[in-house]
Amino acid sequence: MLPIARFLRGGRSQTQIGTRLMNVPNALSLFRIGLIPCYVALFYFPARWAHMAAAVVFGIAAFTDWLDGYLARRLHQSSKLGAFLDPVADKLLVTVVLILLLQRNPQIWLALPIAVVIGREITISALREWMAELGARQRVAVSFVGKLKTTCQMVAIILLTIETAGEDWPIYELGVLALYVATIATLWSGYRYMAAAWPELRQH
Repeated sequence: MLPIARFLRGGRSQTQIGTRLMNVPNALSLFRIGLIPCYVALFYFPARWAHMAAAVVFGIAAFTDWLDGYLARRLHQSSKLGAFLDPVADKLLVTVVLILLLQRNPQIWLALPIAVVIGREITISALREWMAELGARQRVAVSFVGKLKTTCQMVAIILLTIETAGEDWPIYELGVLALYVATIATLWSGYRYMAAAWPELRQH
């Protein structure tokens, strides 16, 4: 009976592991990734309402970014998988959308901040992974400036996606302004992360 008992205990353990992995925050991160093709389809859909619908989809995705973090803390459902999925979903979504926005309006004044934002995301992601291997990931934890950057970035993308839905309001221009504010916050938060990691970088 002992092998059977071990098997049954192992089965329950695997079920528990699966439940922990596919919790609500992780499901929201996967849902956010699933919204990317929805945004792309709406972005290119030949209808006047399509850009507004794409902006709504992005807004929902941005909301789930906040919601999965909140629920992970509230429900005590933080996991290593969640720590991987959440930033991957965010960076995939933002990168794809920024590239689409640049493709629609390929101007240097739009290309420069987008290049800065995407370059920073790649650099800081690599830095966090390297710091995690050293057991010092907490030194490059998300700061207030990083949260400000994310907020301005989300607002900018929504406004740039809408573009000309309201002719009486300079929606696109406000989106560009928000993007530049996000870029400044991006550079500042990137500097702070690099400064926090510098002692470890010097030693290795």
